[in-house]
Amino acid sequence: MTPSASLAVVDCPTGLAGNMLLAALFDLGLPEAVVAEPLAALGLEGRYRLQLDERSDGGLRGLHLAVESLEPEPGHRHWSSLERLIAGAPLPPLLQQQVLQVFGLLAEVEGAVHGHPPEQVHFHEVGALDALVDVVGVCAGLQHFGVRELLCTPPPAGHGTVRTAHGLLPLPAPAVLELARRRGLPLASSASFPPGELTTPTGLVLMAVLADRFMQAPPALIPRAVGIGLGSRALDRPNLLRLWLAEPQPDTPLAGGSEPSAPRLEPLLQQQAQIDDATAEDLAFLAAELRSAGAVEVFTQPIQMKKGRPAVLLTALAPPERAEALRQLWWRHSSTLGLREQQQSRWVLQRRSLELATPLGTVRIKQALLPDGRWRTKPEHDDLAALARQHTLGIDQVRAVVQEALAAELDSSPSQSPRSDHQP
Repeated sequence: MTPSASLAVVDCPTGLAGNMLLAALFDLGLPEAVVAEPLAALGLEGRYRLQLDERSDGGLRGLHLAVESLEPEPGHRHWSSLERLIAGAPLPPLLQQQVLQVFGLLAEVEGAVHGHPPEQVHFHEVGALDALVDVVGVCAGLQHFGVRELLCTPPPAGHGTVRTAHGLLPLPAPAVLELARRRGLPLASSASFPPGELTTPTGLVLMAVLADRFMQAPPALIPRAVGIGLGSRALDRPNLLRLWLAEPQPDTPLAGGSEPSAPRLEPLLQQQAQIDDATAEDLAFLAAELRSAGAVEVFTQPIQMKKGRPAVLLTALAPPERAEALRQLWWRHSSTLGLREQQQSRWVLQRRSLELATPLGTVRIKQALLPDGRWRTKPEHDDLAALARQHTLGIDQVRAVVQEALAAELDSSPSQSPRSDHQP
């Protein structure tokens, strides 16, 4: 039986690479079809071969993955053409969004370190066929196992130099260092390691996009399954990455750990346009397309423009790496002749979604971790509405049942004192 868990931990004591992550997923039992199908949708069927080998490193077993290119003359892929390929492929929406976010962030970072606009970046190591396989495979694999919260330990970046398509570069690799700077990601010391690259741009950007938190040690968890992905370099210790599928302790099913967690500062891009010649239906369609393409918030405000015409100020907030993808939607679906952009940032609380069993059915519970260690808890309103329809009850009646089940669940964990918000 294929294991599944809502929580996963990436433990990377000797480094982080895309092939190690994907190998660990295969070690957990990931069916190869889960990776092959979206790659075929991208037109890559028959262009690669997965070489999976069970090996021993330092006396510990694991899987090693190498991607063999079957393309006779594999060329460089520019981000502009790669973005069109991914955005136009018939992929599941969440998978498509994540893959675009990963490569979009890589393009931003590579462009920054080499002095090029993101759309002009042509990928070498990070954008070759093996990186496409790694990125699509890891995103699809985590979704296959039902992972909704992902934790990652700080990876050691390495030291010394590495030979690349750009020549001899210092370590940590410039893209790795820029990724860590932009996203505030911790890099563990590599002073005790022999010189060499330990964390690759592909590996780190996957965690930059997919991981909810980086932490020195995971909270108290029950491992349900462990996958081992082996690295290619020979070290003075086992070169491996461990991917746990885990569950919270039974005595803290909703509250989680009591360890305080500081809010996280995230970069944010604001895009705005004033529109006075679009119908309400067209504006709603544009807003929906912007959300689907990665905007975290889209909202409108009534304004007055020249000649006293009433208009709408449409605002989208998104991760900076989604900038170009969103721009294309503004040009395609709106009548605006200009688009304002502004770099911003926001403080966000650590969040997660769990499931609560109630007499009426399962309800998802949204939680936010406050800086003092308390959890702010709220039922998912869509689930309340669905149960109200299913049982022909008022939504206030359903909410009362859920509140009672929630209180009983929290009372069973007296060491925790989460705060509950029961408003819809």
